[in-house]
Amino acid sequence: METKIKSQALQEFQEATKTISNPELQKWLKEGGKVFGYFCSYGPEEIITAAGALPMRIRATGVDSTELADAYLSSINCSFCRRAFNAGLDGGYDFLEGAIWLNNCDHVRRIYDNWRRKINTPMSHQMSLPKTSTDAQVEWFREELEIFKDKMEKQLGVTITDDKLWEAIKVHNETRQLLRELYELRKADNPPISGADALSVIVASTCMPRTVFNSKIKELLEDLKGAEGIKDYRARIMLLGSILDDPEYVKVIENIGGLVVTDSLCFGTRICWADVDEKAGDPLTALAKFYIQEKPACPRAFDQQEIRAKFVQGLADDFKVDGVIGLRMVMCDLWAGELYMTDIDLKASNVPYLQLEREYGVVGAGQLRTRVQAFIESMGK
Repeated sequence: METKIKSQALQEFQEATKTISNPELQKWLKEGGKVFGYFCSYGPEEIITAAGALPMRIRATGVDSTELADAYLSSINCSFCRRAFNAGLDGGYDFLEGAIWLNNCDHVRRIYDNWRRKINTPMSHQMSLPKTSTDAQVEWFREELEIFKDKMEKQLGVTITDDKLWEAIKVHNETRQLLRELYELRKADNPPISGADALSVIVASTCMPRTVFNSKIKELLEDLKGAEGIKDYRARIMLLGSILDDPEYVKVIENIGGLVVTDSLCFGTRICWADVDEKAGDPLTALAKFYIQEKPACPRAFDQQEIRAKFVQGLADDFKVDGVIGLRMVMCDLWAGELYMTDIDLKASNVPYLQLEREYGVVGAGQLRTRVQAFIESMGK
């Protein structure tokens, strides 16, 4: 199952997804630009952009071993964290001017503890991320954003004005709006783009200069208008979980007839389904409200489970999905509890549901294929 069109923009997005250091990032570095990596979709990328640097979501693409990281991290740390840290130890992130963490989970915290001692990144910074979403937590996170902004100014020798913040917010909002346009096309009975290729676009949005990405996705959206839709599928699938940045994993599902039409992933709807309020009086407060209250939350926000359940149900209805596949990274405590509750919620709504455990990357493709095949057949598809 493949996207029918031949699009130069889509090919560039696919290329950007295959490696940590993609061609546009390399071009940025050659021109003297600075890059700041951030773990987790709660990383304040707008502040990085406002400082004149490139925000890049940390991944572990192409890392097949955790040999170096295993000397510092326990086997009960998830495979994403161990591979990402391995990439850092092996020099894969030597180009970073800075790396930013949030205390979204204990696994990521363990990377921070070791990274700042073992990897010579000029700036390492950890932010405190609230676990609930009240107005008090918005104020708390605004203070964290202020601290981060001050540290960025000192690191780069720049002044991040409110005007620069609003300009960056506008650019990132445009990225989100364009990604939502891509999702809108996937609501069609015969979507013009596969789930694997859509994931390539989303991953590329986190590792390219945003103005460049916005220009290229506009080209892609034009290419997709009137394109031949995908018809050779057996079931419309929604994916639910944490980090999934490898289109090859989605291809395994789609190659046996499960067309992925939507998701609730942190490389997916949870980074683009809401915008920062551009009419607010203070940019840092607007950003704090966005990250704590307005963007779709992950399980670290334990007061939003009912909201997340409604969000998932709403996506399932809007995209006419036949079934939902929940993906839990092995050793992830947050998603273990979340997917247990999701199972109960979806059964109450009579939505077919399959839960899978996975490692980072495409591991156990044969077992994945067998489980999804049986799931599709159980739906009568």
